[in-house]
Amino acid sequence: MPEHKSGDEIERVFKVRQLPKNLEQYPSENIVQGYLAIDVTGSEVRLRKIGDRYFETYKGAGRLQRRELEIELSPDQFNALWLGTEGRRIEKIRYQINEGGQKIELNVFRGNLEGLVLAEVEFPSREKSEEFEPPDWFGDEVTEDIRFKNQNLAQKGAPKNGVMRPR
Repeated sequence: MPEHKSGDEIERVFKVRQLPKNLEQYPSENIVQGYLAIDVTGSEVRLRKIGDRYFETYKGAGRLQRRELEIELSPDQFNALWLGTEGRRIEKIRYQINEGGQKIELNVFRGNLEGLVLAEVEFPSREKSEEFEPPDWFGDEVTEDIRFKNQNLAQKGAPKNGVMRPR
């Protein structure tokens, strides 16, 4: 049975100053994603391949909190739509890190975004997001900086001052 997900996503995004030690010990997955449609308000419809699973996702407008609706696709459905994402794609390796009980998704970008590393942290509520103390390996928060939204990275590349080569 295909997987479905819906609800609001509350997420903060940070540049990464320094990669965590022993990064290879964390579970990781290769992700490719492309955008079928991006609205002027920031709403989007994207395709994503994670390992051998395929998804189509609608994300509503917003920065910290966004509506998210997702369905799992068959490989044939994904491939039929993938051509529509030409010129609006990104590649990344996502590491799943648990630090102090908080799940962190560390995205190490590949391809034309090589050198960009962002950490995403999801929360069950706005209050929990405000209580979060970023670890010292995090850099500046970019949650409100639309240049660092994946849809903008896919269309425009990394901001000039955005690519950091973590030590």
